[in-house]
Order: sequence, then C-alpha cells, then structure tokens
Amino acid sequence: MRKKLLAVLLAAAMVFSLAACGSSGSSESNTAAEAAGEKELKVQVGPNPETIDPALNSAVDGGNMLLHAFECLLTVGEDGTLQEGCAKTWETSEDGLTWTFHLRDGLKWSDGTDLTAEDFVYSWKRVCDPAVAAPYAETVLSMVKGYDEAIEGNLDALAVTAPDANTVVVEMKAPCTFFGSLAAFATLSPVQKATIEANGDAWATAPETYVSNGPFYMTEWEQGSHITFSKNPYYWNADAIKLDKLTFALIEDSNAAYSAYQTGEVSFIKDVPTEEIPSLTGADDFYVDPIIGTYYINLNCNKEEFKDAKVRKAFSLAIDRNYVAGTIMQGTYSAAGNFMGPGWIDTDGSQFIENSNGGKPYIDNDKYEANLEEAKKLMAEAGYPDGKGFPKITYTTNDSGYHNAVAEYLQQAWGQLGVEMDVNVVEWASFTPMRRNGEYDAARNGWVGDYSDPSNMLDLLYSTNGNNDGKFNNAEYDKAMEESRKTVDPTERSAALHKAEDILMEEAGCIPVAYYNDFWLQSPKIKGMWHSAYGYWYFMYADIEE
Repeated sequence: MRKKLLAVLLAAAMVFSLAACGSSGSSESNTAAEAAGEKELKVQVGPNPETIDPALNSAVDGGNMLLHAFECLLTVGEDGTLQEGCAKTWETSEDGLTWTFHLRDGLKWSDGTDLTAEDFVYSWKRVCDPAVAAPYAETVLSMVKGYDEAIEGNLDALAVTAPDANTVVVEMKAPCTFFGSLAAFATLSPVQKATIEANGDAWATAPETYVSNGPFYMTEWEQGSHITFSKNPYYWNADAIKLDKLTFALIEDSNAAYSAYQTGEVSFIKDVPTEEIPSLTGADDFYVDPIIGTYYINLNCNKEEFKDAKVRKAFSLAIDRNYVAGTIMQGTYSAAGNFMGPGWIDTDGSQFIENSNGGKPYIDNDKYEANLEEAKKLMAEAGYPDGKGFPKITYTTNDSGYHNAVAEYLQQAWGQLGVEMDVNVVEWASFTPMRRNGEYDAARNGWVGDYSDPSNMLDLLYSTNGNNDGKFNNAEYDKAMEESRKTVDPTERSAALHKAEDILMEEAGCIPVAYYNDFWLQSPKIKGMWHSAYGYWYFMYADIEE
C-alpha cells in the first residue's frame, strides 16, 4: 500500500505531502506472539475508553476500537468512498425518500449465530431509546421518519424495517444525500439483542459478553492495561484478515506510550509526547496527516457567568491562536478563525470554509492585539471591567497531547481580562462524562468529522443534541439547523448551514482554537494499514513484515 507522510514545518501551520519509507526507532515487538506462531499487532490509540458500546461511544479512541470489532451496513474505503459492508448492495428510491440495503448471505455474529436484517432494526431503534440516551441519536437518525416519536419512547415509530432476513428498508422524512455515510458510522453498528437483554449495560464491558460482527472479536480486557481482539472466524471476509490478534495498549500518558514504542512493547502510538516532536520531525516513522475537525473550548452556558454572549466572545478574542497553534502546538495544528475548518464539503461540492462569512475568517488571527482590546471592551460592557466581579473559574481538561500546555496558556490569556482560573486535570474515562453532564465551568473539547457534510459538526450545538457539552441554546441557531434538515434545495440548505455558523460565531457558542492534524509513530514493519480524514486508523487488513 502506498503510504502518505506529511512532514511538519514547525515554523508554520502548513502541511506538505511526502513519501514514507524506512525506519527510525522501530521496534522488536510482538515477539511472544510470533514465537507462538501468531501475528499480533500491538497499538496505542488512547487510554481506557469510557465505553465501547456502539450506541454510547462518542470518542475517537473508542471509535477506533469499534471499527475493528463491528461492521455496519456500509464501510469507508481507503480512498474515502462508501463501500459494501454487511450490505452487498443498496439503492435509493427516485425521490430520495427510501433507502434499501441488501445484506450478504450467511452473515454471522462472533458467537457463530446468524445475523439478520432484524438485528439492524433492533440496533437502530435502540439508538433512539431514551433509556439508552445515545449521544449521537439525533445526528444519525433524526432524518428518518418517525424519529421524533421514537426518541420520546415509541421505538416502533422509527421507519426502519426488515421485510425479510436479508433486507433493511429506511424511510426518510426528506431526502438525505449523505445517509450512506451514516450507514457506515459506528453508532449504527448492529448489536446482538439477546446478549444485551441478558446482560444489560454490562454487555460491553467483558469479553464473555462482547458479541460483535466485525473482523475481530474481544478475547481479553484488562482494565487500564490492554484490550485484545482476536481474528473473528465468522467474519464474512475472514480470509483477508492477516493478523491473528490486535491488541490496544491502554496508555494515557504520552511519555509512557513513547517508551512502549521505543522498547518494542507496541508498534504504533497515537499519543506522541509533544516535547519529542522537534526531534521526530522528518523521521521515517513519524507521520502527520490532516483530518477534518476542530480543537475548541466549551464555556458552560448554563453557568451564570457565561450566559452573556459578550463574555463568551471576550474569552474567545483573548486567545492568540497563532501562538497556540504555531508555538504551543509546534505547528502540528493550524490556527482556527472559523468553527468549520478545511475539509468540510458544501452542497455544491466546494469547501464550506471558502463560502463562510463572505470568504473571510470570523476571527482575524493576525490582529491579536486589536482582538484583545475588543475583548477587554466586551468584558467592561458585560459589567466586568478589568475582570472585577467575575468569579474565579476552573478549566477542566484531560492529560494528553497539548492539553496541559494550552490550559496553562489560557490562565495567562484570560488573566489579561482580569479572570482568575484554576486547572483541573481529569483522567480520560471520567473527563468525557463530566463534560457531557455539564460538571465544569470551562473545558477542552474537540470534534473530528464522522463524514464530510457540515451538519455533522454544526449539529453539535443544536440545543437538544446529546453532544452539546457546552449547553448552548439559541432559538435562531436551532431554526437554521432545522431548515437545513428539511429543505431539499441544495442552495437553501447551504444558506441555512452558513447562517447557523454565523450565529454560532457571533454568539460564541463555543471557542474554536485550532484545526486538527493527526500525528503518530508507526513501525515500518506494519504494512497494509491506512489512516482516514476522520481520525481513524484501519488496522484490520494490516500485516506485519520483518
């Protein structure tokens, strides 16, 4: 497979394409497995996940694991195109209101029992179940007829049916051109009804009950240490799977991950220590690849001090994004002037960012001094001149990547407004539920696209969205997003989506800081894997070569 290496220029936030080959600091990993005649690939994509229940996961690390344990109706290929998964073929009706998926013959669960179209019907209705509270429910199924009734508890209202064991039919409220991408998204993976009914929420916490349908199935989970998946002999394409085992090392500290890579304990790490990046730049095993997504900050809009948009906007303008991206993040990210960065596709096929705000960024990052003065003025207008009367706040983050360094910078940046701030560092498994539950003042956040339609990220700020961690609630914003959902005219839909971003940036519903790139270390022994623009690594068809 041709690999793509994008070298980092530390003095700028630009990324250039280079060819990848050779080795630097590669490992003698997998020796125990090799001695036993097995091919085991050990990788690090994050710490102990909050959840690996497809309906509940909303994190990239969990998503990377789900990608290998489950398979949806459709999949995403190396070139980014939709490809067959459990569905061998699919078609859309002429009016765009009915999607029909035809399953492969002989699909099985990892326990050897039959997987049928009814499993998809059950699984998709489960995503709508208010008792499950799936954070992605609105994003992935709100366009389906009957969703509004289903999310209130009438699950049978959801227009997803199985006329026979090999056919799934989905009826839409209105045409949704990107629904194929949703049919390939992990939240809509099939899950086994009997297993969940027998084990409740605990089904996704132990190998004995973690029944899946993808290339691998779970065989071991040692909390805080590793999760091991073994090749699934019942997977329809098992002959193409070369690895016997895929082990995810659950390492939260980037220095520990780097040490594991250097000693050969793992052959791939996602969390590279930021202090090592200058020495790694240009190395054959150091990769940087752009993804569609934005690193941003939530200010809890339910907190009295953040209910005023002037305050939120002041906090946003006080940040020197060029410094954050170019110096703190060492040029591995790009300074964000919009919420929606590069890679999101408008309804006419152009880049969404090119059509936003008249083609200009909402925040001019080259005029930081003027931005800071405007921030101070806004704080005074909100009743907090030089920060007087503003309560001390806490910024909550997890401990990986640049998060701590950014938090320390924010103490200084917001200190210029007279704001006092403490930093609360929380382990990853606790951080995401805290943020989702609104148990914070200000918090680090970020989003990597699941598909390239702008609604995927703009929906996050819709008032009732399960991933609206900042609790932003704006009637005009909701109205614009609703218009984007119901119109069938691409020009009108584009206008509605751009209006939503206009409102979001004016109201500072969240604070965009930088556009993401992924960077990682990968042994040259790994062949046949790839990385997608959605922040996923596809290890399922990888091989290990000496």
